[in-house]
Amino acid sequence: MKKDMPSGKVFQMHVTTQHNRTEAQTLIREELAGLSDAKYREFSSGLLPGTENLIGVRIPDLRRIAQREAKSGWMEYLAEASDDSFEEIMLQGLVIGYAKADADEICKALDTFVPKVDNWSVCDSTVMTLKTAKKYPEVFFSYAEKCIAENTEFSVRFGVVLLLAHFITDEYYKKVLSLINRSSFPGYYASAAAAWAVSVAFAKYPEYTEMWLQTCRLDTETFNRSLQKIRESYRVDADAKKRMKMMKR
Repeated sequence: MKKDMPSGKVFQMHVTTQHNRTEAQTLIREELAGLSDAKYREFSSGLLPGTENLIGVRIPDLRRIAQREAKSGWMEYLAEASDDSFEEIMLQGLVIGYAKADADEICKALDTFVPKVDNWSVCDSTVMTLKTAKKYPEVFFSYAEKCIAENTEFSVRFGVVLLLAHFITDEYYKKVLSLINRSSFPGYYASAAAAWAVSVAFAKYPEYTEMWLQTCRLDTETFNRSLQKIRESYRVDADAKKRMKMMKR
């Protein structure tokens, strides 16, 4: 009998914990509903064509909730999190971004999360929040390579934005451009991310990136989009912008 009692207690604690998690998710849904703004929802839908189930919660409010959840059992939160709305998926990404954990734990969470990404906003907001990438650069550079190798529009975008956000550095920028050069970019949002990355590299390392552009194997659409992004950058001088215009295919 004494041996049975602890297991009974463990089971009771497990049930209680599961109940608390479910209750917590219900409270989060209610919190999101309370923060809903119809005008903002309409504005957001115009920026996110094809994205459904928008509640209309502003990003600063989502970040506040995510920071709170990241501090109070982030793995448990993700295990129970709902995918029913844009905001709930965004929250998952932000929670992963804010979580203080080792690289393996973060990458494991991303393995489950990245396939859910189907718009630029969730993708980019998650990546920009992923501060762990700075702490474990080798791991996350490899993770970007893995995402790009998946060769779907938003897996590629996730990998490329990870590169441009955290790896346009003295140590990694040549590796970034090399990886972009040997990759393909299926869909507008993947191609646009590659162009964005090239423009960031050009702004910081103009001489090397301009030479790279002269021999790179980017498809014509991504190449021309890269030139356009460079020309739109306030960090690029007028002479360089003229040269970019002349390079258009």
